[in-house]
Amino acid sequence: MPLALSTSGAGRAVRESVAGLPRAFWWLWTSTLVNRLGAFVATFMALYLTVERGYSASYAGLVASLYGLGGVVASLGGGVLADRLGRRPTMLIAQCSTAASVALLGLVHSPVAIAAVAVAVGMASSASRPAVQAMLADIVRPEDRVRAFSLNYWAINLGFAVSSALAGFVAQYSYRAGFFGEAAMTLACAVVVFVKLQESRPAAGADRGRGGEGERTGGAGAPRVSMLTVVRDGRFMSVVGLSFVVALIFQQSSVGLPVAMSEAGFGSADFGIAAAANGLLIVALQIPVTRLIQHRDPRRLLIVSSLLAGYGFGLTVFAGSLAVYVLTVCVWTLAEAVNAPTQSGLVVRLSPAHGRGRYQGMYSLSWSVAALAAPVMSGTVLDHLGARWLWGGCAVLGTAAALGYGLLMRGLGPASAGAGASGAEASGAGAADAAAAGTAASGTEAARTEAPGAPTTGAPVAEGAGTPPA
Repeated sequence: MPLALSTSGAGRAVRESVAGLPRAFWWLWTSTLVNRLGAFVATFMALYLTVERGYSASYAGLVASLYGLGGVVASLGGGVLADRLGRRPTMLIAQCSTAASVALLGLVHSPVAIAAVAVAVGMASSASRPAVQAMLADIVRPEDRVRAFSLNYWAINLGFAVSSALAGFVAQYSYRAGFFGEAAMTLACAVVVFVKLQESRPAAGADRGRGGEGERTGGAGAPRVSMLTVVRDGRFMSVVGLSFVVALIFQQSSVGLPVAMSEAGFGSADFGIAAAANGLLIVALQIPVTRLIQHRDPRRLLIVSSLLAGYGFGLTVFAGSLAVYVLTVCVWTLAEAVNAPTQSGLVVRLSPAHGRGRYQGMYSLSWSVAALAAPVMSGTVLDHLGARWLWGGCAVLGTAAALGYGLLMRGLGPASAGAGASGAEASGAGAADAAAAGTAASGTEAARTEAPGAPTTGAPVAEGAGTPPA
């Protein structure tokens, strides 16, 4: 009987998590899953360069940083394109470019050519992130965003877990097959977007209130959002800065960790198992954790998750077996499951609808800059100081981020941070919400009006939070 009750409760929780979302969301979810099932380059770049090509950890770090440099440029450019050109065209251009550049990366051999193509891959793969996140916010009602972003994040990690496990064994036989496989899956993702998704960009005058600030900028006189507007938004930029610190820690999962494991005598299949543990745990924990934390104090959640991330990686200093490595992965994966939805709730509420692409681009920039800085940091530390200093540094960064979140959230207050939607957020429906079914925004005012105080708590992250952004 207890087992039957438990199974019934789990089934009910799953049904509640997936019911009522628009069809367009599920096609976007499918495209995300397909894309992540083909992930290879970001996970195995360091091992490919050091093991297959015989380059040093410093060179591997340099190439990974150039990959991150491409992401820095594309995060902002992709956000602007998502607002100007549209979400759907931006995704199609980015995905087709990613497929071509990834295939090319598997063919080039010289150090200069590898570095140049890595920049192109970084640019192409990062350009779609702001568009994906903006489209999710466009097509899903505010009260459903917590579930929608959670499910999309779940798809990211389900694909990551499967691809990591399979790619680890594929890499033992042919790294080139991994590159070509990712190119094919990315093209399949683009086909889904082209065939099944319509444009969702809101009309120029449509906007929603900025949650936590209680103000609305909708209507025909809505101010134009530029990148300068985003940079001048001190509250939002504080969130971006702290996101960078946390991202710097999490980036070690794809740069510092595989190189350190390789130097300790572990093979690519061992790292594949450790990486898959992260994805599998997110798949198992993300939805129940989101249901648990969505009404809790975000200040405490961000502090605790930052500490878990820093000290989770810090515990790697004691790892001497694959089992211990997996155990440390479990610790920082829990941090990821808590930090990602809580932090992303801030971004959703601080972004005006007609500027969502730019705001999401700036948020993605924090991860792209971390992808640029983390490999140089980890490669240099591993080559000159050793793994103990790298993992100790992660613990220090986690502590610093926790202190930063404590100060920032104390100033903002729980409501500003996303503990609940403001009246402006919950009551003003623009063209973006008229597109909840996934149809193109028409520019007319939506007839539906949300009830004040509708729950929009803790919208989880789309691509680019806990796991390295897709």
